Amino acid sequence: MKSTYYILCLALLSLSFPLAAQDIALFQQFNGRYDYTAIGNTLNTLENGISGPCTILTSSSADLNLNINQNIIAAYLYWAGSGNGDLDISLNGIPVSAERNFSDALDSVRVFFAAFADVTDIITEQGNTTYTVSDLDLNTIISPYCPTGTNFGGWAMTIIYQEDSLSLNQLNVYDGLQSVPDFLSITLDNLNVLDNEAAKIGFVAWEGDRSIAVNEQLTINGNVISNYPLNPANNAFNGTNSFTGANNLYNMDIDVYNIQDNISIGDTSATIALTSGQDFVMINNIITVLNSQLPDATISIENNSVYCGDNSIEIFYSVNNFNSTDILPAHTPIAFYSNGVFIGASETINTIAINESESYAIILHLPEGTNPNVTITAIADDDGTQNGVITESNENNNSTFIDIELLVIPETTLLPNLVSCNEGYDSATFNLFEAINTLNYNEEDVAFYRSLDDLDLESSPILIPSDYTNLSNPETVYVRLKTQPCYEIFQLDLIIENCPPKIPQGFSPNGDTYNDWFNIQGLYDIFTAHELQIYNRYGELIFIGNNAKPWFGEINQGLNNKGSMVPVGTYFYVLNLNDPNYTPFMSWVYVNY
Repeated sequence: MKSTYYILCLALLSLSFPLAAQDIALFQQFNGRYDYTAIGNTLNTLENGISGPCTILTSSSADLNLNINQNIIAAYLYWAGSGNGDLDISLNGIPVSAERNFSDALDSVRVFFAAFADVTDIITEQGNTTYTVSDLDLNTIISPYCPTGTNFGGWAMTIIYQEDSLSLNQLNVYDGLQSVPDFLSITLDNLNVLDNEAAKIGFVAWEGDRSIAVNEQLTINGNVISNYPLNPANNAFNGTNSFTGANNLYNMDIDVYNIQDNISIGDTSATIALTSGQDFVMINNIITVLNSQLPDATISIENNSVYCGDNSIEIFYSVNNFNSTDILPAHTPIAFYSNGVFIGASETINTIAINESESYAIILHLPEGTNPNVTITAIADDDGTQNGVITESNENNNSTFIDIELLVIPETTLLPNLVSCNEGYDSATFNLFEAINTLNYNEEDVAFYRSLDDLDLESSPILIPSDYTNLSNPETVYVRLKTQPCYEIFQLDLIIENCPPKIPQGFSPNGDTYNDWFNIQGLYDIFTAHELQIYNRYGELIFIGNNAKPWFGEINQGLNNKGSMVPVGTYFYVLNLNDPNYTPFMSWVYVNY
């Protein structure tokens, strides 16, 4: 899986000249019924050398002849030559610019370049035809190179194709630019050899000379490889194309070798070594084709959902088996990380066929205190320790990530308290909307709750906020106001006060059920400890009342007339509320019938 990155290590020994090369490294991998061919041509009219002509062409051509069943998947154009580089050329009259370029050097004067462009669209459109690379003009810069026979130019095109009759293969394209005047060793990693039958390796190389064969030898895993008579064991880079049989590609090589006897089932790497006693050769491109039947788990995140004030994230994702040569087994593990910390795991449910995928969803719970801006990384074939359990064709493409911002609820805002007069036993009626009259809101976006838990769950809202009777004194009420992208929370307290009672100046206890008693509003069941004293005009105490005994005009004090109704007249009262906030009320009341 992803515990090791595909790195192609190059050890370059015994060099006595300055070098600015780029290591040969894996550029692209194809898994399926794939193979490749290559075409190209030189710009040299003859093999260079001290006695060779100091001229060079600006264009050359080669023919592509694929079978009808061979479908083009990719086409990569490489061109190279002496000097710092001509990076803008034409292919069949179509302008092509280098997407990547490479450099190498023999010394401070003799420098070389190579360039790359993906020309798949051009080759797919034009198909089998003659391809001409033009506008590659090195004539103005090759003069210093001619005396040492290092003046060269040329181009090569690698065409990867699909064909149903082929075995399931892993095709790796490696490139860079590295040279060997003495000894060069390249280790190709990221191989998966299931079956070595028809295994092969190919090269695009520059500046090889047929006439120089001093201790020139190409080996793989310590075994000398050759393709006699085109590429003899002692002169591997000699201006040939193994695909076409051409032997006049002066100072360049497009070679391919069968290596089924030089690589073993189970191998994950191969070491290529090149020795040369005199010839200066630059390797630009290496391609391996190996039988392979392996899955390739990748993962993609399609969407996510976050929730207001919640550290949970719902991730919608797919596990894919696209660039593969075998099914991806069921129960392939999947791990999720938040800013590098493991937070959740899942697994595939079913086997996933070649070029197929399955979609899933998972809810991930982030730790409290997590920064609102999080990076969620999803890794297929990960057991939660960043280790895989499945051998794949590509062990380094298992992960993806997404940046997510949690929906954080702002701190609760305190609102002024609502105060209302006690209507009895510490209860009162409130219009809760009065608490938010300074806010800009639509009524349908506001809800009131008795607890934060209810607010969070949107459970048990206060149904009639405009006519709400409190349940305690004081009572805290919470307001949920919808705002984008989430909501705001406000808090207020409902406070009950014992307001001054309203004392009438008369009543008529005649039994007509209207104004039959001394109805002091805001007194009963509010000032429950009050005492009411009634005096007649002579100053005699005739009645004492309390919360349980209002005055209906009867006499309950004195020796005479106890139990009788008072006659029409004016009576004086003393109302002691027994509340430290109030002094006694004293005045008169008129009784009439």
